[in-house]
Amino acid sequence: MLIGFIGILIFSLTLPVSKIAVLSFDPYFIAFGRATLAGSVALAYLLYKKEIMPSKADFAKFVVIALGVIFGFPIFTTIAMVEGSSSHGAVILGMMPLASTVIGVIRFKERPSLGFWLVSLLGAGLVVVYALLKSSGDFTYIDGLLVVGGICACVGYVEGGELSRKMNPRSVISWALVISLPVNIVMSYVTFNTQYIYAGPTAWSCFLYLSLFSMFIGFFFWYEGLAVGGIARVSQVQLTQPFCTLVVASILLGDSLTIMNLVFAFFVVYTVVLGKRMLVKRA
Repeated sequence: MLIGFIGILIFSLTLPVSKIAVLSFDPYFIAFGRATLAGSVALAYLLYKKEIMPSKADFAKFVVIALGVIFGFPIFTTIAMVEGSSSHGAVILGMMPLASTVIGVIRFKERPSLGFWLVSLLGAGLVVVYALLKSSGDFTYIDGLLVVGGICACVGYVEGGELSRKMNPRSVISWALVISLPVNIVMSYVTFNTQYIYAGPTAWSCFLYLSLFSMFIGFFFWYEGLAVGGIARVSQVQLTQPFCTLVVASILLGDSLTIMNLVFAFFVVYTVVLGKRMLVKRA
């Protein structure tokens, strides 16, 4: 749980940092460019560690991981940040733990107990209520982008977490990045604008964070946590991510941190504690 939570802390900065980055860069360049830089570092890591090539049987799994966390999530969420707020996006993405659990059950035959399901639904329900209260009961196309992006991430999380049970977690995300590197290089070139060179240190610092931490180092902790503790259980620490992001957004972007935020944070974190106590059987 602690290893997974470290990964979530790293991921919790993604939306606020993306919000800053889209002020200077095209969202598509951010999505493809950060994957290009992360893929280049991943390639250097694999060469340095002399990691063996993955088997042909696992190749399709790496493609699924890439489609989920290297293409799907960055593209949809970065586009959403052009007009949406990182605070609102953080709350919508709070439904990801339940999605991860459902995908884990279907894909890998995990068997959460009834109590675990009820706690998961309670946590997701709290996030939905919070989202509706913050947006006056309406869902927008930005919410749709965030939901689709969140589902993409969950698919990549689950597939990568399971693959990390038999491979080094650092190699899992590294190979997924390297496999997708040719596409990302081409798309980075197509979406690059020479004006980006003068974007300034803040914008480029955000780009570097998204590349090296959100796209690479964060998965070292996240995949290892999922592999050790199980997808259904460890994915519950994602419920804390919206509120970690709210705190970061209040610091970096000046978003207000209200009493309602803190109250919902307390109850959501409590559902994580309850979920940790529930039995999860693995097939």
